[in-house]
Amino acid sequence: MKDVGFDAFRFSISWSRLLPSGKLSGGVNQEGINYYNNFINELLKNGLQPFVTLFHWDLPQALEDEYGGFLSPNIVNDFQDYAELCYRSFGDRVKHWITLNEPYTFSTMGYTYGICPPGRCSKWWSEDCIAGDSGTEPYLVSHHQLLAHAAAVKVYRDKYQVSQNGQIGLALNTPWIVPYYDTPADRNAANRALAFSYGWFMEPLNSGAYPTDMVNYVKNRLLEFSKVESLMVKGSYDFIGINYYSARYATDVPCKSENMSSYTDACVYLTYERNGVPIGPKAASDWLYVYPEGIGDILLYTKENFNNPIIYITENGIDEVNTNTILLEDNMRIDYYNQHLMFIRRAMTNGADVRGYFAWSLLDNFEWISGYTVRFGLLYIDYKDGLKRYPKSSAKWFKNFLKGG
Repeated sequence: MKDVGFDAFRFSISWSRLLPSGKLSGGVNQEGINYYNNFINELLKNGLQPFVTLFHWDLPQALEDEYGGFLSPNIVNDFQDYAELCYRSFGDRVKHWITLNEPYTFSTMGYTYGICPPGRCSKWWSEDCIAGDSGTEPYLVSHHQLLAHAAAVKVYRDKYQVSQNGQIGLALNTPWIVPYYDTPADRNAANRALAFSYGWFMEPLNSGAYPTDMVNYVKNRLLEFSKVESLMVKGSYDFIGINYYSARYATDVPCKSENMSSYTDACVYLTYERNGVPIGPKAASDWLYVYPEGIGDILLYTKENFNNPIIYITENGIDEVNTNTILLEDNMRIDYYNQHLMFIRRAMTNGADVRGYFAWSLLDNFEWISGYTVRFGLLYIDYKDGLKRYPKSSAKWFKNFLKGG
């Protein structure tokens, strides 16, 4: 990282590495504290500012077993305690905290589709799901994530922010949504699709309430914030992280009256193609089509709809198929970064308050349900010997870019 020229590194702390039982009452693992202290110190020694994410979907199993994890309001106090342990242990050096990474993905992949932990969904959605309700649980889990986030922000602001002089926010993900046809129906569909992904979390942070479209379409399956909760959630950020990769087309479809889920409630059909033509070049992952102007669109959408918050691009990147052959020329990735950075700059020129940018990812990694079949890294990792790391041409491009070349 130092050689390439980066000046910050975003990483996640593992909740169960610090609190094996998920709770303070179960004891703190001092080896975990030592590990992160050493890591943070090494980053700072090399001129890299730590941007720390507290929850990247790795819920302690003990809390899942005890009360169902984020299905229960009990998670709020336990997450607050875990967050406070991190502030107390590392906050003298960490100046940027991210409470949650992609709460939308955690809720939908884990509780609508059931393809990520804890693998819950309705039986009618997938026979692989042994428990769950795709029409209610994603909304419940998202509600508790927002309350847990707000509680963690409150304790930071009340007890640590002034003395530690740091900032706190969360990282939200969304594709940009393009109307399939230039009609009022499809323009409304595109707006609803954004409300059901990005607005699901951004609107409560902005106003203390869920988006009107969600309230109207989900009805009594969507929880309400109490007055106290609404005040706590509203404004509970110093910055917003945005994870952007791709875009989709949206077209209006009739609402379903049975087998409803968070995927169908917006009454929108999402697709990567229009009349057989992809929205952009396809990467290795089935969900990633290159649409660089979308990152500028979401930045300006945020500026105009949510009071122009401070923004960090916390993830942006592209993958190639893993062939187990050392391939270090990744010109598609270079073009991807070049184009996206150009549209970020254009959005900044038009008033978007962007303060930083993180490429995803530094290293080839275990990519969730895709495992090691795709590679997102700027550095190639030899999976037979993980200490063998080779800079791809994109890493060399970044080095030149950061030097002003």
